[in-house]
Amino acid sequence: MDATALLLSRIQFGFTISFHIIFPAFTIGLAAWLTVLEAMHMRTGRPVYQALFEFWLKIFGVAFGMGVVSGVVMGFQFGTNWSVLAKMSGPIQGPLLSYETFTAFMLEASFFGVLVFGRKRVPPWFYLFSTAMVSLGTTLSAFWIMVNNSWMQVPVGYVLQNGYFVPDDWTKIIFNSVVWSRFPHMLLAAYLTGTFCVAATGAWYVLRGDNYAESRVMLRMGLFLAALLIPAQLVFGHLVGDYVHDYQPAKFAAIEGRWHDERPASEVLIGLPDPATESNKYEIKVPILGSVIASSSLTSQEVGLADFAPQDRPPVLIPFVTFRIMVGCGLIMLAIAWFGSYLSIKRRLRRNRLMLWAIFLSFPLPFIAILTGWYVAEVGRQPWAIYGLLRTADAVTPFLTAPAALTSLLLFGAVYLFIFSFGTFYIYRLLRTGPTRLVVEPPHGASPNRPMSLADPELIQSAGE
Repeated sequence: MDATALLLSRIQFGFTISFHIIFPAFTIGLAAWLTVLEAMHMRTGRPVYQALFEFWLKIFGVAFGMGVVSGVVMGFQFGTNWSVLAKMSGPIQGPLLSYETFTAFMLEASFFGVLVFGRKRVPPWFYLFSTAMVSLGTTLSAFWIMVNNSWMQVPVGYVLQNGYFVPDDWTKIIFNSVVWSRFPHMLLAAYLTGTFCVAATGAWYVLRGDNYAESRVMLRMGLFLAALLIPAQLVFGHLVGDYVHDYQPAKFAAIEGRWHDERPASEVLIGLPDPATESNKYEIKVPILGSVIASSSLTSQEVGLADFAPQDRPPVLIPFVTFRIMVGCGLIMLAIAWFGSYLSIKRRLRRNRLMLWAIFLSFPLPFIAILTGWYVAEVGRQPWAIYGLLRTADAVTPFLTAPAALTSLLLFGAVYLFIFSFGTFYIYRLLRTGPTRLVVEPPHGASPNRPMSLADPELIQSAGE
């Protein structure tokens, strides 16, 4: 095994999955948003919902295409760089990926065509049904990927036969207990990505003085949905932490920055882990809180990294730092969603430019939270590719050379940079142009008995443009 080839393969996998996960998370949230918009349009008949639907459908199509293209590489590199992993886990991971193809991809490909070409060709109820099926397809895709990854995190329902991990009980694999905390956690993260991108776009239009009706809907719905979803996300995040605590104690200790057993355990808020001295520099910690978070107890003993051999520990710094970035992003999003919703209810949001700028600049936060969350999960799992069964160093293709790994890394990097640059630029152009259909709706308080009540300055400006 070439150590350089192993390092380059890990960098390549980390780079490709980091690039790829952005787009499925975005499109899962957008597909749900499109379903809500179409249902609201069908229920109310308001043209603003159809205008927003057509606008976000274009963006969904571009992001969906980029996600598909970037995802194709993931399957290839299992064979080129991680052939031992593919060989040993193929009897389990192969069918799971096939289930994704036969369920998720089938729904997405079939009904996405209806969304693009079928508005005037199918009844409204069937168009709404097609939108919901695309959303279901993206959700099923996330489900099968999370089942696959959760098996690698907590392998169950298998037997080892002739060097292969062979499924022994598919119900245990598919209904693995950790799936039912990790899958909702990922799904809610995707929904939050959609809501914050929608709200940020609405704030951008308000700051520019564009698209009065559309920006109002995007701001209110985006912020309200986020305000409801974030508390649920925090609950499922805690449940994910419970599974890590129970099944992956070394990862949990690394996340907490806990080097030695403690009873009761403190919670390290910030610090700089130092593996050489097995301690944290510049740490700030809260007594007892670590036991409360980990075990819901005031007196529980929590294990430290020193309980594990050095070769069985994850690299501490990455999960320690990325976990705190993820939590920090979540708390900032919670504050923005709740305060923004409050201002919206009080009808003061559109006049508060500072808050509008905060909402607009918040759109990267859910993406950062998703990426750092995955770094916690995947780097924290090290040194295992399949936890407790197959080390990452043993999963790499044994005859892979450093020059070959470097070549593929540079090639993937160039292709991904090309796709990302043009795709992102095109999405930016769509967002900057805004909804193509002009929607003029009366401001709050307008009455047909008082014609001058329609003279809302922002509405007149939007209509004039």
